[in-house]
Amino acid sequence: MDFRHQVLSLTTLSSLNVDALLLVVAGDALDTPLDEKLKAPIEDAIAQGDFQLKAGRTLYLHRLPGVRAGRVVVSAAPDASPKAFKAAVAQGMAALKHTGAKRVGVAAWGVEPEAAHAEALVAAALDATYVYRHTKPSAPPAPVTTAVTLVVDKAQVKAVQLGLTRGRAIGSGVLLAREWANRPGNHCTPTLLAEQAKKLAKSHDLNVEVLDRKAIEKLGMGSFLAVAQGSEEPPRFIVLRYQGAARTKAPIVLVGKGITFDTGGVSIKPSAEMDEMKFDMGGAASVLGTFLAVAELKAKVNLVGLIPACENMPDGRSLKPGDVVTSLSGQTIEVLNTDAEGRLILCDALTYAERFKPAAVVDVATLTGACVIALGNHRSGLFTADEALANELQAAGQAGLDPCWRMPLDDEYDEALKSNFADMANVGSRAGGAITAAMFLRRYTGKYRWAHLDIAGTAWKSGAAKGATGRPVPLLTHFVLSQAG
Repeated sequence: MDFRHQVLSLTTLSSLNVDALLLVVAGDALDTPLDEKLKAPIEDAIAQGDFQLKAGRTLYLHRLPGVRAGRVVVSAAPDASPKAFKAAVAQGMAALKHTGAKRVGVAAWGVEPEAAHAEALVAAALDATYVYRHTKPSAPPAPVTTAVTLVVDKAQVKAVQLGLTRGRAIGSGVLLAREWANRPGNHCTPTLLAEQAKKLAKSHDLNVEVLDRKAIEKLGMGSFLAVAQGSEEPPRFIVLRYQGAARTKAPIVLVGKGITFDTGGVSIKPSAEMDEMKFDMGGAASVLGTFLAVAELKAKVNLVGLIPACENMPDGRSLKPGDVVTSLSGQTIEVLNTDAEGRLILCDALTYAERFKPAAVVDVATLTGACVIALGNHRSGLFTADEALANELQAAGQAGLDPCWRMPLDDEYDEALKSNFADMANVGSRAGGAITAAMFLRRYTGKYRWAHLDIAGTAWKSGAAKGATGRPVPLLTHFVLSQAG
């Protein structure tokens, strides 16, 4: 989809040459100038009770006299914020989804679009037009919209251009993450995920190294291999590198959980909704998507991506409750629950990250159901003891409309991981499960600045809208860009 801008006054909006005009109306008053050919019918619809200036409300007008756009959709936003603007654009695009509108113009009444609004527009439009079809040839055709034009004032052009550029790159990353997370486990094995990383590296001038089982064994990643040993699918450890700054500049390291399917292993999950465990590589998918976005933006930063990828399956060779494994760090782990496998593969990747002497490490994982109970599906869980890093990640989430919420890491929570037979257990009690999972990971991060994002509630949706969201690619991309400084 092509995104562009056009300088045009709202008082001459009827002259915009598009197939459909989407007009976002912000606030509860219509007191700023607007083209009378549009203002009059909107005011009439409000007077007749056909439209209200309330969030989520839309109005469709067809072939208004004197208006070049054959279709006009008016979408209400409660205020002028980028978040409200994005939601209103999404509502409007949904109203146009099954029309023949190829070229859509977007204008805002009561909003002066800035970079954040332009970025939000791209995100909303791409989300509204995404159709998964990799394993579904019968999927309905994608919406016909091929071009979206944002109407701006001359003074806003530079900021809007920046926002559209950033939005395109982040949007591409989100779509990549959604596509791979949506693929079934037999279409997204560790090997296939590694092949996608190689393809991304080739197309965007990245360095990539894929370690097979033998190489992983040589390194001594005993915890990672213990999870992988119950599957016929061989594990892969993917190392991606992007160099946009001087080699002397310490890199940001992103670590993504890549469990391409999670049965729970011997501690098997209930069968209901187990199909959704194909999404358990959402962290890995978001790392790939972030690399795509950062590479397209040519950010002046060094970035490393680490993806431990495997399946967690029940088998005669599977890890058993009570087994003790030795991690790459040399610390031993008593595995009390084989369904707490994400932390077992991440801990070896976090130890591996030390060799890059990173400026900061952020791991991203669909780690715990406990985080979903705590935060629901709107905010990812953020865990870090580093105040500055916490502030940077929270600011990135706000900027990318991909918010997180900081959770505690008090030392008292670490008591739950004590073991009589190893240096630590891999789980504590159910209480505070998302926190004790983060405390487990923290034991492997003493040599650098570290944060953990638990995206179990945000990486995908269930129910009728079941599918991957591509989060937290916007948060991660904004964070990486902020480090380019």
